[in-house]
Amino acid sequence: MLRLSQYCVFAGIVAVAAALTSYVLAFASDRVARAHTVFAAESSGGTVTTIAAGEAPRGAAAFGTLTTWLSLGFLSAALVFRAIATGHGPFANMYEFSVAFAWGALVINAYFMRRYRQWAVGVIVLPVALGLLLYSTTVSSADEPLVPALQNNLLLTAHVATAVVAYGAFAVGFAAAVLYLLNREDRGSLLPKRQLLDDLSYRAALIGFPFLTLTIVLGAIWADIAWGKYWSWDPKESASLVTWVVCCAYLHARAARGWRGQRAAVLLIAVFAAVLFCYYGNLFFGGLHSYG
Repeated sequence: MLRLSQYCVFAGIVAVAAALTSYVLAFASDRVARAHTVFAAESSGGTVTTIAAGEAPRGAAAFGTLTTWLSLGFLSAALVFRAIATGHGPFANMYEFSVAFAWGALVINAYFMRRYRQWAVGVIVLPVALGLLLYSTTVSSADEPLVPALQNNLLLTAHVATAVVAYGAFAVGFAAAVLYLLNREDRGSLLPKRQLLDDLSYRAALIGFPFLTLTIVLGAIWADIAWGKYWSWDPKESASLVTWVVCCAYLHARAARGWRGQRAAVLLIAVFAAVLFCYYGNLFFGGLHSYG
């Protein structure tokens, strides 16, 4: 089962890379078509026009969407096979959580892709997922015995699963925020409108925040069981608290201060930066979570 899980992860990496390549080709083809249209209009002395979004190359984008769903299927199978082989949720080490993090980002991306009928956010989400999957190949994938602090299958699964959903949602919110900053004055024919991107990033944060809160609460309960106290100011705990505070600041600024657009996008990018610091921080600062 472990070998089969690893094969599925490799297939997922290939599928994510293929999807990303297809999306990039779709954008490149669109830019070339737009440039040719403008050049033709100028050469004929007519009014300079641009092609409509509906005329943009769709084949590459459709293939990218198909392989995105395919990659999600491969990673889902990898996590299931891993859980069967190890006897616990696939969240016990950096290899397992990296694959799960990538899976979470793809799941939330798929949700918004179906809801908004937009695939362009995947151009930013897919590199995040691909980076996590490539990182997973650099760490040990061996099925090591769980350290005593992790020998609580229910809390292990619940605590880390909520983190996977939260981190995946923030990855999608980050992607929408980046596209918002790139799509100045709604000039890109394949990019969603800025208002839609602003709304999508906010809704992604609304998904991520309660799951992040639940992650911290479950972690505190687990810490009390494993170490005898709810909070130890461990680097991982502190980083998760900073992430929660930054996300609170984003939601407060948007709801109470009316922040929209560029300022909100920059703040949401800061939220995802805090997520990455929380995720990788224990590798550099040690602490009670260093076994991860």
